[in-house]
Amino acid sequence: MPNRHRYPPEIRERAVRLVFEREHEYPSQWKAICSIAEKSPQPRDPSPMGRQAERDEGRRPGLSTDERDRLSGLEKENKELRRANEILKAAAAFFGAELDRRPGK
Repeated sequence: MPNRHRYPPEIRERAVRLVFEREHEYPSQWKAICSIAEKSPQPRDPSPMGRQAERDEGRRPGLSTDERDRLSGLEKENKELRRANEILKAAAAFFGAELDRRPGK
C-alpha cells in the first residue's frame, strides 16, 4: 500500500511530540497546534497528525491508523468482489439464454 502521508515519519513524530509536550502551556490543544504549525518549516496544519496519534494511543475515540488501513483494504476487497459477482451474474444469464436457444434433440 503506498504511503498516503504528506509528512515524513520523523517530522510527523516530532510535531506530535511537540504538541503533547507543550499543550499545557496553552489554553487549548488547538492553540498549541497553531503555535507549533507557525514555527514549522512546512506550513501545513499538523492537527490531524496529533488527533490521529491520540486515536492510536487510545486517548481519543475513533479508528486507529491500523484499523483505518484494514477498513480501507476490506472496502476495496468488497468492491472487487461485488464487481466480480456482477460479472458472474451477467455471464450466467448469457450462457443460460444460449442454452434456451439451442434446438432440442
